[in-house]
Amino acid sequence: MPEVIIRRMTREDINQVAVIEESSFAVPWTKDIYEKELTENPYANYFVIEMMEQIVGFCGLWVVIDEAQITNIAISPQYRGYKLGAALFQYVINQAVTLGAIRLSLEVRKSNIVAQGLYRKFGLVPGGVRKNYYTDNNEDAIVMWVNL
Repeated sequence: MPEVIIRRMTREDINQVAVIEESSFAVPWTKDIYEKELTENPYANYFVIEMMEQIVGFCGLWVVIDEAQITNIAISPQYRGYKLGAALFQYVINQAVTLGAIRLSLEVRKSNIVAQGLYRKFGLVPGGVRKNYYTDNNEDAIVMWVNL
């Protein structure tokens, strides 16, 4: 397998991230949202994972005081199944700890069993439900969290 690099997202990465976003989510974020996250949100930290100088995934993290929240994480469909999501998730958890977080949480679709399985491997457990959270189909979100 080629060398994998995980690094901070830059504005130059937004176009590649948008392609992955659109292929991964029913209601994708726009390029403008990423632009604002990178330039205006002091709590935002975004990371990309790349192989052969091509971005194959990304993850967003907000850290407010000592609470971390994963905003989104996605791996390009053709690169799924190679444990890149796990590598990226571990990297982002390490960044959260470095930034002073003592807890991490995220929301995941109730139907996304694969993602829930990944998060459980990192110690996240269900902590609640956000009813009708997803606007495309009113699916519930499971809130998962872990003490870091």
